[in-house]
Amino acid sequence: MSQDKAPELASAARTYWNEEGYKAGGVIREVDYAAASRGLDPALAGIKIVDTDTHITEAPDLFTSRAPGKFKGQVPEVRRVDGVDRWFVGDRNFGSLGGNVIRADNNKVLGRLAFPTIDEGHLGAYQTKARLQAMDDMGVYAQICFQNSGVTQAGSLMALGDNELAVTIIKLYNDAAMERQEESGQRLFTMAHLPLWDKAAMEAEARRVLDGGLKGFVLPDTPERLGLPSFLDDYWTPFLEMCEAYGAPINFHLNAAIDPNTLVWKGFEFEQSLAVVATMFSIGNAATMGNWMVSGRLDRHPKLKIGLIESGMGWVPFALEAYEHQFREMLPNKSKVLQKRPHDYFRDNFWVTYWFETVGPQKLLETIGINKVMFETDFPHPTSLYPGVQDHIMKSLGAYDHEVRRRVLERNAVELYNLPF
Repeated sequence: MSQDKAPELASAARTYWNEEGYKAGGVIREVDYAAASRGLDPALAGIKIVDTDTHITEAPDLFTSRAPGKFKGQVPEVRRVDGVDRWFVGDRNFGSLGGNVIRADNNKVLGRLAFPTIDEGHLGAYQTKARLQAMDDMGVYAQICFQNSGVTQAGSLMALGDNELAVTIIKLYNDAAMERQEESGQRLFTMAHLPLWDKAAMEAEARRVLDGGLKGFVLPDTPERLGLPSFLDDYWTPFLEMCEAYGAPINFHLNAAIDPNTLVWKGFEFEQSLAVVATMFSIGNAATMGNWMVSGRLDRHPKLKIGLIESGMGWVPFALEAYEHQFREMLPNKSKVLQKRPHDYFRDNFWVTYWFETVGPQKLLETIGINKVMFETDFPHPTSLYPGVQDHIMKSLGAYDHEVRRRVLERNAVELYNLPF
């Protein structure tokens, strides 16, 4: 890690969520929970809906309850500071507990990222039993889960200056994920994190969690920002070969190769900026997809599976047409390196998700590929599809026959993540 990057990386966890999002304000949307929580729509009978983008808030005792003796008192713990729950590793502030806009009484706050304390939010954010009940109420059978806080951010862990502790924190996170998967009866599947900065430890942990039953990984799409080699480098080759061999996907969750915060006008209030930033994060996954397509990596790893998560689907046809044009106009010297065209790479290597959209699933599903699109809710984050999950599914997919609905809502996710049903 270069000295120039050290301050930025050290603060990565603390700034993972914007501090403005926890201040007083926002608007409470009253939810008729009984009406919105009728379970699976009868028209979808027989489909085990897989929600492919949700977030598990790391429980306050996740690390302290699992810490080996030598690290007691050193692993992350939650402290309440100025009325906001925050993660600390020693005296280092690792930021808030993440996004949760669903209140304990099932109402939803708009215009904010979360309630200040874990007690105010929905228990299903971090408790398995309550989560499964919420899923049953929404008519969702299984969920693919991602982190919520920045407590496992690689940059901040690297900056601890204690590699063994940093690797242990990652392992404890993955241990909790494996336990949760079992506790849920194979309904909650959390994507693993890795000690990306330590090649040997990364590969060992990847193999451990895959053998332990976890179904995939979440990665930054520009590891150079962490002072690590880019995905062009053979640093990553054994890991990517392992993913191919296990059929385990790598996932890029809003980790676009751009920083949308640089795109908003100065002078905006928090809510104005957030609306633009959140949208551009999703669309920015077009850059993630393009980076892999032009890299040559997908020719070296033709069976690699890549999930572009919380990205939406409506931008895909335009991006693919644009990349087809750029391949023709800008890449003639790479014609012997890149063995396929963008549409071929997308067909063979990529999956996308949708949640709030209607135009995409109604008009573009067959254009993008019926076997390339999955469904998500983003529960319990801001912009999550809550309440009314079943209503939206029927609005967006109601015109299709049962097999197409099952393909989008269940089978694509089952095949991408190798789910046991």
